[in-house]
Amino acid sequence: MKRFFLILFVFGITNLNAQIHEIGGFLGGSNYIGDIGKTNYINPNEIAFGLIYKWNRSPRHAWRFSLTQANLSGDDAKSGVSGRKQRGYKFENSITEFSAGLEFNFFDFNLHQMERKMTPYVYTGVSYFVYNELFIAGGDTKKDYGDSTFAIPMIVGVKSNITRNLILGAEVGVRYTLTDNLDGSNPKNENLESFRFGNLNSNDWYVFSGLTLTYTFGEKPCYCAD
Repeated sequence: MKRFFLILFVFGITNLNAQIHEIGGFLGGSNYIGDIGKTNYINPNEIAFGLIYKWNRSPRHAWRFSLTQANLSGDDAKSGVSGRKQRGYKFENSITEFSAGLEFNFFDFNLHQMERKMTPYVYTGVSYFVYNELFIAGGDTKKDYGDSTFAIPMIVGVKSNITRNLILGAEVGVRYTLTDNLDGSNPKNENLESFRFGNLNSNDWYVFSGLTLTYTFGEKPCYCAD
């Protein structure tokens, strides 16, 4: 996955010189929404960090690629739901996510204009992430095996250029995953079927909240039809 991201980045620099590029990082927190622990939608309780690359096709939209590493955890003892408090389960998991998609700016964000600019933006696409398949036995959370699946990212944020080449953003992004076992509540292994619990008809979500800082470079684009 990391090699793919690097190849994609190098390809963009060497072959798309008529456009402007951004490269930088993300730093913030993560939380999950599922069958264990708190039920808050935005409640970062673990660290998340990653790399971001953008290829700006116009002042209004850019292709965006990211690689993010994060931990996810939940603890019934911290939940406001009495049934979960009495149950007392908890878990920890780690994910590595690659995401690719389209970022859309609500206002023109021409990176070659000197004045200060600010715009809200949204992003969506597809994410692919690696995680651990878990199960809970006797109150203890255990790893079954490593697995991977897809998720649908939905991000909202706001960004501004703080210098000519630096852009600072703040964003919150939820991911609807294609698994119901980030927390060990619904193991895929048929031998562990007796350990399943919770709502087995609802997949898990995870959320990244934090700041992005990117550096812009590249030749001045035309932003017009060929």
